[in-house]
This record gives sequence, structure tokens and C-alpha cells, in this order.
Amino acid sequence: MTGFDFATLPNQTPLARPSSVGARVYELLRNAIVQLQLRPGHALSEAELAGHLGVSRQPVREAFIKLSEAGLVEIRPQRGTFVRLISKREVENAQFLREAIEVAIVRKAAGQASTERIGELREIVEQQRKTALKGDHSGFLRLDELFHQVIAASVGCDDAWRVLDSLKAQMDRVRYLSLPNATPIEIIIEQHSKILDAVEAKAPDKAETAMHEHLREILKSLPMLAEEKYDYFTE
Repeated sequence: MTGFDFATLPNQTPLARPSSVGARVYELLRNAIVQLQLRPGHALSEAELAGHLGVSRQPVREAFIKLSEAGLVEIRPQRGTFVRLISKREVENAQFLREAIEVAIVRKAAGQASTERIGELREIVEQQRKTALKGDHSGFLRLDELFHQVIAASVGCDDAWRVLDSLKAQMDRVRYLSLPNATPIEIIIEQHSKILDAVEAKAPDKAETAMHEHLREILKSLPMLAEEKYDYFTE
């Protein structure tokens, strides 16, 4: 992990609560990998991370195992632990599964979402416009995540969202790479607005079409990103 700037980790607060240490270490490292603060191919030091976070090596070791299961790190016996390169095939597979699930969710939302939930979604889109003007790409993507999560919650599909969340780590890395050039932020905002308009109008076919268009955006930028950032990707 030589040369890595610990200050780029999302949270520098020591992890003092024993019952939540393992989960918090995992969350911190997952966010750092997904947001490309820990880049594909980067070597991870169990001892350095434990020292930086103020924990023993055990929760870091456990986090590495969970990250390996999530497809974000590779543990190589006798060689070390490394952030996995992004697999184009895994991104495409995750996108396929996500689209199938979210299209079903948005059709349901178009018939059942409450006025309160629709208002909440409108506010999220408005906040996205504000973060876009500030150039806050991380904030924008957090709101993007929230938009989809609230749609799922609006029709009681929280379990489906948890399944999606476990599937899309590879996709999320590509999403961070894609902003703002490969996928213009204005397009995402426009697509969110179209989805929301269809949900509010109780038009499931239009909502489905809009969600298809939105979730396939990543497939447009993936080839270009894989070429530009070839050292981040693997076939």
C-alpha cells in the first residue's frame, strides 16, 4: 500500500465501537474502492489499514474476506491483497440483473407510489440539480442511489433493493468513472425526471421504457471507459 494517501479515505474517525467495527471497516473500504479512492490493482496492507483506522488486524482481515466475496478485492496467497480490476463481463451481467429487477419495481411504483413518496423523489431530483451545479460528483451519485432506493421503498421492495445493492459494486465503479464526461449529468437528471413523471402519471409502460433507457446508459459509456482507463479493466 506504499504511496497511498490515507486522507483520501471517506472517514478518518477511529472505529471505537466493538460491535460495529467489522461492519464499519467493510463499509469504509467498500466506499473507497467503489469511489476509486483505492484504485483497481492497488495493493492493500492489512497492517497499515488497521493502524490508520485504530483497530486490530482482525476486522480488517474480515473486511478483506467480505470484499473478496463481493468481487472487489483479490486475496492472493503469499502475495497479498489487491483491489480487483473491473470486469466488463461482470458489469454487463450486473446491469442485466439490475434492469430486470428495477423495471419490475418501477411498474409497481407507477400504480402504487404515494403522493408523499413522489414529493420525496421530486426533492431528490432537485437536489441533484444543485449538486451538479456545484460539480459535486460524489454527492450527485449518492442522490442517484437514493432516487432508486426510494422508488423501491415506495412499494415495499426494500429486500429487492438489498439484493441489487449486493450486485452492483462493479457497476458503481464504472458510474464514478463515467462522470462528468462519459455520461453527462444533465442526461441523468432528464432521465430521472422522465421516470418520475411516468410514475406520477400512473403510466407503467412509460415508466418501464424510461427505466430501460436510464439503466442502459452505462452500456454506452463502458466501451469508451475501458479503452481510456485500460489499466483499470480486465476482460
